[in-house]
Amino acid sequence: MLDIKLIRSAPETVREGLSKRGTQGATSALDELIDLDAARREAVSHGDALRGERNEASKRVAQLKQEGSDASDLIARMRKVGDEIGRLEDVVREHDLGIRQILLSLPNLPLPEVQVGGEEAGEVVREWGEPVTFGFEGRPHWELGEALGILDLPRGARISGSGFPVLRDAGARLQRVLIHWMLELHVREHGYRELRVPYLVTEETLTGTGQLPKFADESYLVERDDLWLIPTAEVPVTNLHRDELLGSEDLPLRYTAYSPCFRREAGAAGKDTRGLLRVHQFDKVELVRYETPDRSRSALEELTGEAERILQDLGLTYRVVRLAAGDLGFSAAMTYDIEVWAPGVAQWLEVSSCSTFGDYQARRANLRYRPQSGEKPEFVHTLNGSALALPRLLVALLETYQDEGGNVTLPAPLRDPMGVDRLEA
Repeated sequence: MLDIKLIRSAPETVREGLSKRGTQGATSALDELIDLDAARREAVSHGDALRGERNEASKRVAQLKQEGSDASDLIARMRKVGDEIGRLEDVVREHDLGIRQILLSLPNLPLPEVQVGGEEAGEVVREWGEPVTFGFEGRPHWELGEALGILDLPRGARISGSGFPVLRDAGARLQRVLIHWMLELHVREHGYRELRVPYLVTEETLTGTGQLPKFADESYLVERDDLWLIPTAEVPVTNLHRDELLGSEDLPLRYTAYSPCFRREAGAAGKDTRGLLRVHQFDKVELVRYETPDRSRSALEELTGEAERILQDLGLTYRVVRLAAGDLGFSAAMTYDIEVWAPGVAQWLEVSSCSTFGDYQARRANLRYRPQSGEKPEFVHTLNGSALALPRLLVALLETYQDEGGNVTLPAPLRDPMGVDRLEA
């Protein structure tokens, strides 16, 4: 959530940031917010003045009664003042609600270094490895998975509908091994604390990270219990310390968590729907950081590097793309997408999105810390990134390490835990 004090003091800065995103309707919503805030402050000021007048009148009434004089006219007038104070309090409450609703609808402001433009304006900041070439025609992962007996799309569709794949035998084991290996790397080498989190959360929890109200149509709601299936472990992990006041000695906090993720993908019908490219339920290992404001920008570079490490150890070709403002997620101030090369489908596939949110999520979820004893609390800065999302990682592994016979050689880190060096058709 944007800082209302910033909106009051520097509205043009906020307007420029929203315009940079190209968010339709955001600047007009900002104008409405500014008008509401001005009306609210006027109502508060008028109410305070009337309360002062009423307090003075109360003293005068007491004095008149003590003198034996008639105070009825003054009392009658103060009743009208009291009614007006009540009306103004209702106005303030109504404006508070309107202000909050608009604040919840406004996206985060991009950092100054984020360039203008949409998806086409994303900048490749680095690449690692070379795209693999074959002396044969490479096969896509859905053909490889079927031949290996590890991917069962028809039965998944029969059980739950399109976008809910079934992994079988070595495919299920490979996914489990990848999750365990990634968690161990983040805990043992990157200093993260592991969490196991709920997969159903409240509306307040989803609002805290920015999924609601903006992305209600993309989320699964269990109406009977008024709980939502999580789209990512970011949601429960970021809300872990909601409404708490942390000490400076508590920061940084670094958490990693595995979870299944549930996304309706309502706006993506017909796009990259084959195989594992776009699914409604998938597994992911997430990294979440709480940092002090002075550390959040450098922490983004660290977090992105930790996600890259997974692909490097697996020997997969990838690139890091700094997103332009128009392609940023709703809550993000800056984002690096990590895209792995999948030769079977000849595409760069996003396997991680690493973002810093500044204090945007912290304001929504009331995540605060006290810099020093006796100092005023401040909002923490939050960051997160996938490290990594499993479906497209599995796609890249199968397609990169295939041979002409449809067998798949496993990269070194996976051989011992899998108990084999390759998957054979």
